[in-house]
Amino acid sequence: MARTIIGRVAEKEILANALNSSRSELIAIYGRRRIGKTFLIREFYEKEIVFSMTGYSVGNRAVQIKNFMTKLNEVTNEFKDNKPKDWIDSFVLLKKFINGLRKNKGKKVIFIDEFPWIASDKSGFLPAFENFWNDFCAARTDLVIVVCGSAASYMMKKLIKNHKGLSKRITQKINLKPFNLAEVKEFFEYKKNPIIEYELLKIYMSLGGIPEYLEQVQKGESAISTIDRLCFQSGAYLEDEFDVVFESLFDSSTFHKKIIDVLAAGKKKGLTRADLLDKCGVDSSGRFSQSLVELEISGFVLKYTSYKGKSKETLYRIYDEYCLFYLQFMKPFKENSWQQLYQRQEYKTWYGYAFETICLKHSLEIKRALKIEGIASENYAWSNPKAQVDMVIDREDNWINLCEMKFYNDEFTIDAGYFKKLETKKESLKQTKQEEKAFI
Repeated sequence: MARTIIGRVAEKEILANALNSSRSELIAIYGRRRIGKTFLIREFYEKEIVFSMTGYSVGNRAVQIKNFMTKLNEVTNEFKDNKPKDWIDSFVLLKKFINGLRKNKGKKVIFIDEFPWIASDKSGFLPAFENFWNDFCAARTDLVIVVCGSAASYMMKKLIKNHKGLSKRITQKINLKPFNLAEVKEFFEYKKNPIIEYELLKIYMSLGGIPEYLEQVQKGESAISTIDRLCFQSGAYLEDEFDVVFESLFDSSTFHKKIIDVLAAGKKKGLTRADLLDKCGVDSSGRFSQSLVELEISGFVLKYTSYKGKSKETLYRIYDEYCLFYLQFMKPFKENSWQQLYQRQEYKTWYGYAFETICLKHSLEIKRALKIEGIASENYAWSNPKAQVDMVIDREDNWINLCEMKFYNDEFTIDAGYFKKLETKKESLKQTKQEEKAFI
């Protein structure tokens, strides 16, 4: 019996539609490690998968083909004596297996996990797979081929933006993202591990919405104890996760790490592209641009609009909770205890910034709570020498919502002094707007 799939509403709809379409489908799913890609496909397509394999992280062509044949021989006895010499021969056998399956009205799912590990340079796997799809699968109507990988750079360049044999052949793509706060709450409720919202938020600000990280949270344990155990104690579960994540996602992660390091040390609101280039000590290049785009696609960096007075600029800031937490605390304070660190001033600075980032990530939920999600708007940050606003929701119906982000474990009281500050911000922003709009 399939396990419950928490959240993933849009993704499940894509997978369901693939089963009901009138053609064969080629679905590419990618996202960082431990995000739940394999779990989603195996659980959702539990009854439809007729063949699946997972690539070896380290293995030449011979090893990968042997693995392929091992998995094929688990579902059929027809090819016990076959020893294909290359991937062309291997896919011939897969075609024979599919042709030999009993015909029915439902789709048959082929799942190839960790695709980039199999399709190494000179392995011959990618062109053989291209031919398998173009010559065999696309001519049928009863197949769903799912290819999956954590290496975001490979999945984008070689599959989704492929300009050769697979050009525009991917029928659906899924960039699997971390859970949002509502999904994290649902996750802990499903695990029968009720956590009050303030504690849940502290865990989220440190670990993010990565399902496998959340699996490590123990029932009855406080957020402080959880973070200390997972991040700071000797041999901690997430001790080396930062390096492992970057090495698994990107072909060469040197530029990616450099960009993240610079963003972590820079202004909390973010840096412009020019600032990034300057502080990274590099000229604008294809490699830098590609690394920055890949960090955006993978959810590590947010590119967003900000205004300084009337001047518009594009800023980049760290968008991944664990990465920011690692660079702010785990790396510089490796031998310390979180029980002591969280009382420092650095903690207060970090949690304000981390909470603001989470609010930006949940801007749709904020709009929904304000009952304005159906109104088109431009969201941006704004500042001038006298004031700054964390998020401006500039609406097409001629209203503007000003949003202040406060991480506070109690009811926040707006006294006369704070109200005056808010009025100053509103008046300062009004003076920069060229059109007449009402402010909330």
